[in-house]
Amino acid sequence: MDNKHRKTLEAIFEKPERANLDWKDIEAMLIALGAEISEGNGSRVRVALKGVRAVFHRPHPQKETNKGAVKSVRKFLEAAGGKP
Repeated sequence: MDNKHRKTLEAIFEKPERANLDWKDIEAMLIALGAEISEGNGSRVRVALKGVRAVFHRPHPQKETNKGAVKSVRKFLEAAGGKP
């Protein structure tokens, strides 16, 4: 995992939650952690990491995630053991 991925991971675990994280940076960080990502219907993205699965929605038309999505990614990472 490079420095940019590490900063994204740390930003996901910040409180209060940030609403300015680019979804593409989150996806890149998940891939760096070893996650498998597949496309679902519409804006859905399926993610599997260490036996834990989740479905997220890519933000649109903007590229930044909202606070709720950041919380969901944090819960997913905690379940998969991906804390910073």
